[in-house]
Amino acid sequence: MDELSARQALARLIADRRERYEALSKMLGRNPAYIQQYIKRGTPRKLDEADRRALARYFGVDERLLGGPQDAPLHGAPSRRRAAPPVVIVPRLALGASAGAGSLDDDEQASGAFAFDPVWLRGLGVKADGLSIIRVDGESMAPTLSDGDDIMVDRADGAERLRDGIYVLRLDDVLMVKRVALGPQRGRFSVLSDNRHYPDWTDIDPALVDIVGRVIWTGRRVG
Repeated sequence: MDELSARQALARLIADRRERYEALSKMLGRNPAYIQQYIKRGTPRKLDEADRRALARYFGVDERLLGGPQDAPLHGAPSRRRAAPPVVIVPRLALGASAGAGSLDDDEQASGAFAFDPVWLRGLGVKADGLSIIRVDGESMAPTLSDGDDIMVDRADGAERLRDGIYVLRLDDVLMVKRVALGPQRGRFSVLSDNRHYPDWTDIDPALVDIVGRVIWTGRRVG
């Protein structure tokens, strides 16, 4: 397949799946305009081999559709058994936010684990190191987060990069999940509950709060 056809095929996949150029570029570890420039301007002229394979795997298509060599085996062809794709194991810790004690460190007892596609994690803009999954206890963040939800916490994204968002933090010796909103005064912020029936802490001294990590994903049982 020529490169023009490969670019058109990728453009169709992106449009059909409602993906974003910037997010896909970030997933590949490239600059945000990488995919858009490839499709719209033909720069680079063809995809790097590793990028092409990652995109084919992400979209679940034959690599040849994106400009792969024509003598490559068909996607899913039975000519040889494929190795299982690599996964990232993220521990599920035996504690909950708003449950009191718990350190969210490497010594915390695990109660299981989740397996994630490393390409998907890169799409979230996170690295495997420092990820943990804990349980939400209580309804203070409803409807955004519900009691019993599992949340992924990035401990590498803490106080140093603090910005508006949902964080696991420690306040008054209690581990909790709350929304952080930066205030107009530099260094000050508010700790907010999405559920209006629960209290907020506005314009507080950062020294009173230990930011554990940013919440980047949630999963819940349906039904």
